[in-house]
Amino acid sequence: MDAAAQEAERAGGAVGRRREAATAGHAGDAAKARSYLHDDDPMVRSSALRALDRTGDLAARQLEGALDDPAAAVRMTALELAAYRADVATAAAASRLLDDDHRVVEAAAWACGEKISANDNASAGRTDASGSETAAVVEALVRVARSHTDALCRESAIAALGAISDPAGLPTILAGLDDKPEVRRRAVIALAPFDGPEVEAALLKASTDRDKQVRAAAAELRGV
Repeated sequence: MDAAAQEAERAGGAVGRRREAATAGHAGDAAKARSYLHDDDPMVRSSALRALDRTGDLAARQLEGALDDPAAAVRMTALELAAYRADVATAAAASRLLDDDHRVVEAAAWACGEKISANDNASAGRTDASGSETAAVVEALVRVARSHTDALCRESAIAALGAISDPAGLPTILAGLDDKPEVRRRAVIALAPFDGPEVEAALLKASTDRDKQVRAAAAELRGV
């Protein structure tokens, strides 16, 4: 069998294992799903994580371990699941803001915003993380929003800062109004939880932006 045929056979086997892992999740077969957590194929491992989460048998330690998986696809899946898990520390998700893969950084920023904002809503302004931990996450998001080379990462970080709505993130959101159009649009939306003269001035400026969607978002927030 030549190399191309061997690769096709391996790929075909991986597809079958992915389906088996997914089916195990729908069938409630946690043991079967767990058996694929250390599969050679990253997409099979991702399917196993989702399957175990579906059965309710995905332990926090397994999910946090997947955040360090060598495959970006698995780390992204772990972040997606961790966003809604109170037993997975926000700091664990925030650690991936330093990831080498921009897709993982984008997912990590989103997960941080979801975790902290959800905890705020559930506990009437108190998060499960300490004030210093939340401040550290905000600081990390600020670094991504201000200096990451990928616009999607900057956009995701600004969206997270808006969701968290910590005053320490406001200057960075305002700075995002001078970025690329997609980042500017996100920055306008991220201003929604904030008020004050500098916010009003920023929205007024955004209402004359050269990008139509930026102008529309600013007009909606200004109520005009």
